[in-house]
Amino acid sequence: MSKAQAAARGSAAPRSGLLAARSRRATADELAGIPWLARLDAAERSRVRDDLRVVPVEAGEYVCRIGRPVTYWFGVLDGLLKMSNDSALGMPITFTGMPPGGWFGEGTVLKREVYRYNIQALRRSVVAGIGADTFHWLVDRSLGFNRFVLDQLNERLGQFIAAREIDRLTHPDERVARSLAALFHPLLYPGVGELLRITQQELGYLVGLSRQRTNEALAALQRARLIRVEYGGVRVLDRERLRVYRVG
Repeated sequence: MSKAQAAARGSAAPRSGLLAARSRRATADELAGIPWLARLDAAERSRVRDDLRVVPVEAGEYVCRIGRPVTYWFGVLDGLLKMSNDSALGMPITFTGMPPGGWFGEGTVLKREVYRYNIQALRRSVVAGIGADTFHWLVDRSLGFNRFVLDQLNERLGQFIAAREIDRLTHPDERVARSLAALFHPLLYPGVGELLRITQQELGYLVGLSRQRTNEALAALQRARLIRVEYGGVRVLDRERLRVYRVG
């Protein structure tokens, strides 16, 4: 068992989900990297700056856990998270990865439900969050914020439809290609750009493949000139071809 997996089994999410004892205010650079903040007016930005908290999360720790009440709307400032659930057989099912720039859980916050999924750090990450009350306050008054949330929900729906298609793919190279294309989504994950900081082992966790088979798939995609494997990450060269990649 890896250290991350051991930590995942032993860690307990705090009641707020934000590891409050370690949280702090956002820096100017962190605020500048939040994609929806520029859509707000001065009063709205001021409330967000006062409410928003930032926290480091260690590998294996949970940001959200199934059954816990929603308290925050979250975003990834740095690192890599995964969204997963447990099957009827008790095996984890990974829905998607959450790279930098991604904000998630807006549907749960809108309905003020308990979480129906786990959000867990695959590596040391930095997560931001605004309180559910501030989220609803913005929904009630900000057209720009509503447009961002609507776009998020629409793109997320498309992402999960694509994830169902990926589940039906039998060739590992195709699974890796489609999964990588999803992680480079420019609207859902604007902080990624063209280079995704991810290891072969982390990608294997998300796709459901061994590290060795993931490495073979990356090599095949690199030969096809769709990606370039670089030190510490993967650079996308043609996202559209990657998104529809087929073997043969």
